[in-house]
Amino acid sequence: MARIRYTNPNGERNVNSFKKLMQWQRERRRKVKDLSFIVPQESAKKIDYLQKNRKDVTITWIGHSSFLIQMNGLNIVTDIVWAKRMGLEVRLSEPGLTPNQMPEIDIVLISHSHYDHLDIPSLRKLKGSPVFLAPIGLGRLLERKKFKHVKEFNWWDSISIKNVSITFVPSRHWTKRTLTDTNTSHWGGWVLEIDGKTIYFAGDSGYFDGFKEIGERFTIDYALIPIGAYEPEWFMSSQHINPEQAVQVFLDVRAKRFIPMHYGAFRLADDTPKEAIDRLTEAWEKQKIEKSSLVILKLGETVFV
Repeated sequence: MARIRYTNPNGERNVNSFKKLMQWQRERRRKVKDLSFIVPQESAKKIDYLQKNRKDVTITWIGHSSFLIQMNGLNIVTDIVWAKRMGLEVRLSEPGLTPNQMPEIDIVLISHSHYDHLDIPSLRKLKGSPVFLAPIGLGRLLERKKFKHVKEFNWWDSISIKNVSITFVPSRHWTKRTLTDTNTSHWGGWVLEIDGKTIYFAGDSGYFDGFKEIGERFTIDYALIPIGAYEPEWFMSSQHINPEQAVQVFLDVRAKRFIPMHYGAFRLADDTPKEAIDRLTEAWEKQKIEKSSLVILKLGETVFV
């Protein structure tokens, strides 16, 4: 029986052609980029506190799209990846927390199946016996890899765990891990709510009108939004937002604070971490948004919601 192939809200499948891929690779070979900037590490990491915290709502950036989020005594991780390399590219910066520094995990949130967001060896390093919340179509892979307690979600599906409401929300992206599984699992972001405190993890996405709907449905305190892997934009724009679009996403979802992610760990495209941050801060100033609303974390840094 044919497997379901998922699409974006407007029906697009979002898969670039092989010809375009080769065009990008030829273009890439002509570029010279400065990769000397390394995202800094937090020197005063709250490791002991994070392992014991069962009260405060916190967000800790591990790197790329990996966060440790603590809500109502639950330890939640997003798209956890400790891999030292991605394809042929060596990791640019060390993770902010190592597996041994992590508390026992209760919930794993997965945005989609791409390797920089779903790394099986990293999942196996997690302490505890977590519940895996994944897009529809991805449960088969996780169960085949011997992970238990897997739940699949369509867009706008919700679950409540220990009074934390968790909702899977749309994004504009695509999925692929093998030659034959393109778009056979879905993609999206996650919204977490408890006692009037709301965190939005956007996953991976190109820009689309769906961000406005998310902002209409939720009152978001912190938005974790990607800013990297956007160059060349003629190739990447359907799947990744650039820094200026990330600022617009922040405005669309009406969040109070913006934490940038999806930069600094892996060289997935031609932009550099420094370029992404510079463009983000320039766009922020151009929009004349309150400076304190932009929270650029160091690796391993913790903020309190």
